[in-house]
Amino acid sequence: MKTKTEFSAPSATDIQFVRRFAADRSRLWALWTQAEHLRNWWGPKGFTTPVCEVDFKPGGVWFYCMQDAAGQHYCGKMTYDEIDPPHRFSATDVFTDEAGNLNPDLPAAHTEIAFAEVNGETVVTGFSRYRSQSERDQIIEMEVEAGLSQTLDRLDEYLQSLME
Repeated sequence: MKTKTEFSAPSATDIQFVRRFAADRSRLWALWTQAEHLRNWWGPKGFTTPVCEVDFKPGGVWFYCMQDAAGQHYCGKMTYDEIDPPHRFSATDVFTDEAGNLNPDLPAAHTEIAFAEVNGETVVTGFSRYRSQSERDQIIEMEVEAGLSQTLDRLDEYLQSLME
């Protein structure tokens, strides 16, 4: 059951997405928190995730590099702040180079991902707060909605493949 990702901007510095998945919360939690799963769906259509290292604990880091069809890498790092299994986690999310060094030209965000079970499905809500409206707008101009929609489509496809 593929659903559409809904986006909103609750304030001048925030971006939020909501997506419903036909699976229980514990399964979605695992898919979002374990490298063995993330590497199979993280990134827009046509991308792979050849680098995916997860240390899922407060203070731990998820470092990843996505690769497009031309071989270009796009890397990022989340440093986990709070973890409340299987309800939510929060992290500081930054763009990096392939060695994991911060890219100062791109904005950081405080991100929270929440998982709510509703009628046997899971609603995943993502919320990112930037330091300013111009930083939030920079991310919007980078087509975050299209990229994240495609990424969550890939999550839905991966989820379906696990259920077959």
